[in-house]
Amino acid sequence: MLTHLQVRDLAIVSHLELDCRRGMTALTGETGAGKSILIDALGLVLGDKADVSMIRAGSERAEILCEVDLGAAPAASAWLIEQGLDDDGLCIIRRRIVRAGRSRAFINGSAVSGAQLRALGDLLIDIHGQHAHQSLLRANAQRDLLDAYGGHADRATATASAFRAYRDLDHQLAELEAASQDRADRLELLRFQVEELGALGMSGEDIEQLDQEQRRLSHLGRLQETAGGILQLLSEGEPAIADQLGLATTEITELATIDPGLGESRDLLETASIHVGEAAAGLRHYLDGLDLDPAALQEVESRLAQVHDLARKHRVFPAQLPELLAERQTELERLEQAGVTLGDLRQRRDAAWKTFMEHARKLSAERCAAAERLAETVSEAMQQLGMAGGRLSIELEALAEERVGAAGLERVELLVSANPGQPMQPLAKVASGGELSRISLAIQVATAECGTVPTLVFDEVDVGIGGGVAEIVGRLLRRLGDARQVLCVTHLPQVAAQAHQQLRVRKEAVGGETHTRIEPLDEATRVDEIARMLGGTEITARTRDHASEMLGWASG
Repeated sequence: MLTHLQVRDLAIVSHLELDCRRGMTALTGETGAGKSILIDALGLVLGDKADVSMIRAGSERAEILCEVDLGAAPAASAWLIEQGLDDDGLCIIRRRIVRAGRSRAFINGSAVSGAQLRALGDLLIDIHGQHAHQSLLRANAQRDLLDAYGGHADRATATASAFRAYRDLDHQLAELEAASQDRADRLELLRFQVEELGALGMSGEDIEQLDQEQRRLSHLGRLQETAGGILQLLSEGEPAIADQLGLATTEITELATIDPGLGESRDLLETASIHVGEAAAGLRHYLDGLDLDPAALQEVESRLAQVHDLARKHRVFPAQLPELLAERQTELERLEQAGVTLGDLRQRRDAAWKTFMEHARKLSAERCAAAERLAETVSEAMQQLGMAGGRLSIELEALAEERVGAAGLERVELLVSANPGQPMQPLAKVASGGELSRISLAIQVATAECGTVPTLVFDEVDVGIGGGVAEIVGRLLRRLGDARQVLCVTHLPQVAAQAHQQLRVRKEAVGGETHTRIEPLDEATRVDEIARMLGGTEITARTRDHASEMLGWASG
């Protein structure tokens, strides 16, 4: 629900603030006072195209701000959350138009695009008038309205979900079928690669050990020469380190009997002598085991070359060959099972289509029944609104199978004939703005309990009518205001008198400049305003009495 509107430097409005309440609010005032500017301001803040000519003369920019209570707008709340623009249930929309630069829009302080602004506006406020912003002109809104009126919105949701499930499976099947065209070639390649990589028969650890063995065999001469030299130095040469350590150990052992303080040094020498002996024994065993057969090196290098060739061929490191083999085996198994998967997926796709069609056919039957009821109700209301002989019908055009979708099996369109003898035509093509407004009013009243947009604005819905029809229009607007917030710009006292509250728009000159101001009317000033609308320039006691009587009838 719209709670506050603020306009700065738009057309003849320098600064205007409006607090809005529930129910029906009538905006009245002399012609040219600026009532329609408020509608234009709402249109701009809802995403209408901006024109710099709308900026007040002498100003560089215009700005419109509106605050909305989201309590009756769950769809708008969900949209804000989805877009990351929610602010604890608060919704403040701001639109700025500048002479030199681009228009900018903000939702809860965050800059948004025009498309985002329009998307949110469609969920918050509907403007019905000769310059229609109204959602009823959109085919999807007409369909949703019919589903809500018929009470089968849940069926429509189930139908849409079933179609999306079918579409997802159909896309998966199409992708798999497209991939299967190259399946034979890919299978042949994978089988060859798995056989080739599998023939290597080596793990990552095996490849690392083979690399180490190649390094060892390629350096056998150096290993033998150096290890043999160390062995000579330790125990087999003259003088050998082992012999010298043995002599030193014997001598220090004798000295330790004289001075026990040498005991620690004696122990270390004994240990060193043991370690040197063990090292010599180990080197001797190592040299005995060295294999100087050149064929062994050739075999290892041949094996290692095979590993590196495969790695280069597949553009991986040698150690990654076992991992590559596992990947190719997995892909091969998946493709070999693709035939089974295709059959299963095709069955699931066909079952999903059958489920969708079951829901869609039931939805079509429910829509047909609801369309007849709604058309009859709206046609009756049109007779009361000055369109004698006018009627509304709801066309359900069956779609070709390739065009059906989440919305069901048919296209829903509202067709109207405002006068006897006129052909039925789409609601969007109704020539008269006043007729379009009254038809919209009839539809909104008929569907008041199921509408989702919380605020409705009617701009001069009373164009071309008067007398009893005007009073009926006012009553319908008041009834609609019991369910939703209604703002109505009107020149007819019969309509204004039916409002729960009334605002007067006035134009005044201050300091040589024209300004528009708006003021809420209390009981007394409201009688005066209704009397002005009844009697023109000269207001008499009789017109005041008549105005008071009209307000009494409305409130009673």
